[in-house]
Amino acid sequence: MNLGLILAGGRSLRFGAEKAAVRLGGVTLLARAHARLAGACSEIAVSAPQGSEAAAIARSLGLTCLGDPEGGPRGPLSGVLAGLMFAQGRYEFLLTTPCDAPLLPQDLSARLLAAAETAPAAVARSPAGLQPLCAVWRILMIRPLTSALADGLHPPVHRMLIDANAAVVDFPDDDAFLNINTPEDLAEAERRIG
Repeated sequence: MNLGLILAGGRSLRFGAEKAAVRLGGVTLLARAHARLAGACSEIAVSAPQGSEAAAIARSLGLTCLGDPEGGPRGPLSGVLAGLMFAQGRYEFLLTTPCDAPLLPQDLSARLLAAAETAPAAVARSPAGLQPLCAVWRILMIRPLTSALADGLHPPVHRMLIDANAAVVDFPDDDAFLNINTPEDLAEAERRIG
């Protein structure tokens, strides 16, 4: 079985508000991400700082909120490491998705989990390139992530996946990986779901 982790700890500088709480079709982006993972995961947690809107929404959904490991750098890879540490001893896989990508393919989770059966990790790729926050990580990835973050640096997530020889799962549609980074992106997502 596996743990799902919604990455919702970003600073949302371009958007101007915490994206986890932004509503699309009347539903917060965090709640949409939760619904997307619910069928594929035994348990779902949220990576977000305590005191954030994401943490409050996570609590309202009955989800555990995980902060980054103590003393480490902030960033998505630290969130992944926190998820792996939380999953250790209970789950074999950690499935990660960002909270701000509400149009992800319906078969994303199943295809990534299948690919991770024979690799230390699996990552989605669209024609635009790797989608590194849409990934499955085996619990054994704790050691390389801990080493990579030990010196206070935060390497790019895609670099960790490449270095781990992650399986790559191709998806044909860039539009499915639309990230809500600006109000214009939100309007585009509203148009697509409308």
